[in-house]
Amino acid sequence: MTRLDGSTQDIGALVTAASRGDTRAWDTIVARYGGLVTAVCRQWRLSDADTADVSQTVWLRLFEQLDRLRDPRALPAWLLTTTRRECHHVHRAAKRELPGAIAARLEGQADATAASIDDGLLRRERRAAVRAAFDELPPHCRELLELLLSDPPTPYGEISARLGVPCGGIGPNRARCLDRMRRNPRFRAFMTEPAGPPRSR
Repeated sequence: MTRLDGSTQDIGALVTAASRGDTRAWDTIVARYGGLVTAVCRQWRLSDADTADVSQTVWLRLFEQLDRLRDPRALPAWLLTTTRRECHHVHRAAKRELPGAIAARLEGQADATAASIDDGLLRRERRAAVRAAFDELPPHCRELLELLLSDPPTPYGEISARLGVPCGGIGPNRARCLDRMRRNPRFRAFMTEPAGPPRSR
């Protein structure tokens, strides 16, 4: 039997186990790499609020991608790529929201004011789409995802006790809740494609 609590646990085995609904494997992944996601956000000098938004988006996307990672051992690189992409979106939008004259000098664009308005609106629309899709989920889905995406992650045993769901049913319930979000029209319209998992050399 594969050990899931050791500090030298192979990440490939962890990802494979987590994709099959292993609760300890998912907790170990989040605990081990949560600091990496936060560190990337700090490098981009994001605010605490933006850091929280980016972290939530990255972990949500990992939930969706676990079964499709081409090489589970490449998870750290996938997290780096995905987090940097999300930080770039936030950073670019923040720059576009500068006053038109300053943005024009920094970006060298004559239409900086229009771009600022457009990007700012798109950013707000995108966040609103994610929030709307989440708010339209059934109460049990909202509570489940909030517990799973908390930092630090809520242990599966506690989730099971609080929601009255067997530990073995948490993974399937999570998948159904995420599928509901993906089918939301606003979510589908504004959620950008996640960064593709990198191939190992």
